[in-house]
Amino acid sequence: MFSIAFSQEKSIEKLIAAPNPFSNSTVISFDANSESKSTFTVKNILGKVVSQRTIQTMKGNNSFPFLKGDLTSGIYIYTIQNKENTISKRLVIQ
Repeated sequence: MFSIAFSQEKSIEKLIAAPNPFSNSTVISFDANSESKSTFTVKNILGKVVSQRTIQTMKGNNSFPFLKGDLTSGIYIYTIQNKENTISKRLVIQ
């Protein structure tokens, strides 16, 4: 006999973009429970990837700037993903 256990613990938590909405740049911050490579992705409302980069996350609080670049005003979805989980939130560019 065997058992399967599911962990309720998230490897990434407290994902925040501040300020949000923003006009030129914002700071993306989140907590991670371990060091890992993660992918930061921004998609438009149609689901098309408009920005993507790999980030090295450290245990504890992480933050990095996000510059709008040539993105136009509108609503976007930003995602942090590692091997364990994915968190997505809304981002508004004014």
